[in-house]
Amino acid sequence: MYAVIQDRNRQYKATAGERLTLDRAEHEVGATFEMPVLLVSDGATVKVGAPFVAGAKAVCKVVSHTRGDKITVGKFKRRKHMTNRRKGFRAELTVIEVVSINA
Repeated sequence: MYAVIQDRNRQYKATAGERLTLDRAEHEVGATFEMPVLLVSDGATVKVGAPFVAGAKAVCKVVSHTRGDKITVGKFKRRKHMTNRRKGFRAELTVIEVVSINA
């Protein structure tokens, strides 16, 4: 069984027991919370919500809060003194585990 769950403005395909990496969530480590389900499939049948499947929810648990890999962003303008302008960025992430999918 798998489901498509929504976290704010992003959608993820998830199965029970799977770990997902999302943008930073406001939940504490070890907390459980529910996420809305957009689509659920048990292999034979598929239920699609409008926008959510009625009575379906995904129970998730926060495993950890981490930071993503550092990326470097730079600017360049010819004949100007901006060629060495660099800035780093690391995304704040949350690792969750899908405990169960109730449909």
